[in-house]
Amino acid sequence: MLKSLFGKKQRVEEEKIVAPLSGKLVRLEDVPDPVFSQKLMGDGMAIEPSENLVIAPFAGQVIQVFHTKHAIGLRSRLGVELLIHIGLETVNLSGEGFTPLVKEGQKVKVGDPLMEIDLTLIRDRAASTITPIVITNSDSIAYIKKAEPDIVKKGESPIIEVKLK
Repeated sequence: MLKSLFGKKQRVEEEKIVAPLSGKLVRLEDVPDPVFSQKLMGDGMAIEPSENLVIAPFAGQVIQVFHTKHAIGLRSRLGVELLIHIGLETVNLSGEGFTPLVKEGQKVKVGDPLMEIDLTLIRDRAASTITPIVITNSDSIAYIKKAEPDIVKKGESPIIEVKLK
């Protein structure tokens, strides 16, 4: 709790984001795509996936399933907006290799399945399987703490912690 300017205690809201995929955690700056590495869409991390299932990294709501199925937008219960962009240049696959398991507007909890992916197809036909996980409403974030690159397990390994303004 922090004291506000008016002497009342104010709650600091924190959101923990766990890995939505199992694999190798990578700094966003190391993603071989300038849109993500230069944080043009926001700050975050990336995962080089080792499994075919993407899960919800926090409790919240699905706000977008892209028509090309290569990305999902989520909003946490506290208002953090997150983009999970599966692979690089995967928009060109026109949905092939992606099976959404949720719909826009659907509520999710940590660990709920969001999408099945065909890693072999993505490896063969896209630029990379590396999956950026980006906070798209960074203007509402007061503080972000990111985990060090390591092997992560979906639904368990914390990768990002944010405090909201």
